[in-house]
Amino acid sequence: MTNQVSEFPTERTFRYQHSLPPLPVPSLEGSLANYLDAVRPFATEEEYQVTAAVVKRFGEGIGKDLHQKLLQRARTRRNWLEEWWLNAAYLEMRYPSQLNVNFGGPAPYLEHCWPPTEGVQLQRTSISMWHTLQYWDLLRTERLDPHKAGNVVLDMDQFRMLFCTCKVPGVTKDTIINYFKTESEGPCPSHVVVMCKGRFFSFDAVCDGHILTPPELLRQLTHVKQCCEGEPAGDGIAALTSEERTRWAKAREYLIGIDPANKTILETIQSSLFVVSLDDAKPYATAENYTPVSLEVLTGDPTIRWGDKSYNSISFANGTFGSNCDHAPFEGMVLVTHCYYVDQQLKATDGKWKGSETVRPMPLPEELVFTVDDRVRSDVAHAKQQYFETTQDLQVVCYAFTSFGKAAIKQRKLHPDTFIQLALQLAYYRQHGRLGSCYETAMTRRFYHGRTETMRPCTLEAQNWCHTMLLPAASAEAKRKALLLAFNKHNKLMAEAQNGKGFDRHLLGLYLIAKEEGLPMSDLFTDPLYSKSGGGGNFTLSTSLAGYTTVHGVGAPMVHHGYGFFYCISDDRIVASCSAWKSSPETDAETLFQNLVTSLHEMLHLATTAQL
Repeated sequence: MTNQVSEFPTERTFRYQHSLPPLPVPSLEGSLANYLDAVRPFATEEEYQVTAAVVKRFGEGIGKDLHQKLLQRARTRRNWLEEWWLNAAYLEMRYPSQLNVNFGGPAPYLEHCWPPTEGVQLQRTSISMWHTLQYWDLLRTERLDPHKAGNVVLDMDQFRMLFCTCKVPGVTKDTIINYFKTESEGPCPSHVVVMCKGRFFSFDAVCDGHILTPPELLRQLTHVKQCCEGEPAGDGIAALTSEERTRWAKAREYLIGIDPANKTILETIQSSLFVVSLDDAKPYATAENYTPVSLEVLTGDPTIRWGDKSYNSISFANGTFGSNCDHAPFEGMVLVTHCYYVDQQLKATDGKWKGSETVRPMPLPEELVFTVDDRVRSDVAHAKQQYFETTQDLQVVCYAFTSFGKAAIKQRKLHPDTFIQLALQLAYYRQHGRLGSCYETAMTRRFYHGRTETMRPCTLEAQNWCHTMLLPAASAEAKRKALLLAFNKHNKLMAEAQNGKGFDRHLLGLYLIAKEEGLPMSDLFTDPLYSKSGGGGNFTLSTSLAGYTTVHGVGAPMVHHGYGFFYCISDDRIVASCSAWKSSPETDAETLFQNLVTSLHEMLHLATTAQL
C-alpha cells in the first residue's frame, strides 16, 4: 500500500468515510460450517464428532437466538464489532501491554542512506522528525489520497489515531484519548515530547504557522541532549507504562494525587504528536540481519518510551531507528504506510536536508518534571524489575531471506503471501511434528471502521500438503497437486475473511451477546477443540504480513508455547521476524526461521519443476 500524496488532491483523505458500507454479519450456518472445517486438522475422528454435535446443538438452539440479537445490534450500528473489539481485545486486558500487545519495528533506512554510524544521532533524528511532521501535515490537510484495493475504497479512520493519541490506564478498563483534528475540524496539538535518560522535554513543532526545519529541530534536540549529558538519570516515570494495567492505573492515580501538576504533565505527553526516544543503545543491524534493532525496539529501556503512546519514534545512538506503538488505536498497516513514506523521502534526498540552515528564534524545550516520593520511586523500581524479567525471556530473530522474493513467486503464478504462510506451516510441521494453530491478519477496511478478521491458514489441505512433502515416497507431482489445493483453499478463506465472511469475529460477537445478557456460557466455547484450534486467543502461530514495502515489524507471541511471526515481501527479498519465549521448552525462533528457509527453497523448486 503506497502513499499517494497530492498537492491538489481530487479525493481528500477522509472523504469516503460516510459512504462506506456497514460491517456485515455473516450467516450463522456459514460461520458454524467454516468453524467445523477449521477445527478438523486438530481433532481425531472421535473428537471431531463430539465437537460437531456441540456445534449442531448450538446452531439449532441458543446460537439462533444470539444470532438474532446480533443482527438487531447490527441494525443500529454501522460497525457492530468496533466497540466490542476495542474493549475485549485491548482495553479490558489487564496484563502488561507494552510487551504483550505493542508492536514495533526496525526502520529500513540502514539499507540505503543511513547505515549505522557514530555521531549522527541528533542530525538524523531531526531529518526523520521533519518528514514525520510533513506526514502529519498531509493528514491534517487531507492531502493523503484515500487507500483503495482496486476500485474499492478502504476505511481511513485508523490514520486519525497515528498522531496525538494515547491509551490511559483504568482500574478495570483503559480508555483511548485522541486529540487529532483535521484543519477543517479545528486546532490540533502540535508539540512533541522528547525522552532522554529517564527525563521528559516538550517543545512546539510549529513556529509562526510553519513546521520547524531540520536545523531548528536539531537545535531543540541538542538542547535536550546537553541538559542530560553528565547529569543523573531522571526518575524514569515512563517505566510505569510497562506495568500490569490495574497496577499502573493505581500508580497513576497516586501520582496525580500527590501533585496536580503531575496531571498536567501526563496530559502533555498524552496529547503530544508523538514521542521521540533518544536511546543510548547501539544495536548494530545490517540489511541481512535486523535482529539487534528488532530486539531493542521490543525490549529496550522502558524509561525512555511511553508504552501507551500510539507512536514512539526510537532514535539509537549509532544512527539507526525503530518504533514502538500501542496496538489498541490502529493496525500495523498505519505505521507501515507512514514509515514507508519517510523511507521514500529519505531515499529521494539521500538522507540529507537541502533547505535553509537558518534557525528562527523560538523557545527552548521545556523540561517536564514530575513530583515524586518514595512510593512513586518504589512503583517505578517494581515496574522496571518485572519488565526486565519478562524481556529477558523473549527471543527475537529478524533476518532477510535474499535468495528470491515476490517477483520469482509471482512469475510462477502463485500468491506471495500464501506462499510464505504455507512455507511457515511446513517449517512448523517439520520442527514440531504437527501443525500449529495459526492466526493471520485479514484486513476488513472495505467496511466502515473495519479493522481485521482472523484468517486461519492451518487447513486440512495445508495439513495434507505438509504430510505429503515429508513423505520420502511422495512424487513431485503428488506434492505439487497437494500444494495447489492448499494454495486455493488459503486464497478462498482470505477472500472470504476480507469480505466480511470470516467466522472468528462472528463467534466472538455471539459470545459477547451471551455475556452481556448474563446467559450461561455455551459449551461451544468450552469445548477442548475451541482453544486447541486457536479460539479465544490461543493461536500457536500469531502472524501478519507487514506488506510489500521495505518496512517490517516485530511482536511477541500470542501464547507461551507459540511464536510471533511478521514479514514483508519485496521483489527480491523476504524479511521475517520471529519471536518466542525462551522459558518454553517447545519453541526456538532461530530454528523455526532456518526451517522456513528450507521450506521456501523446496517450494520454489517444486513450483519451478512443475512449470517445466
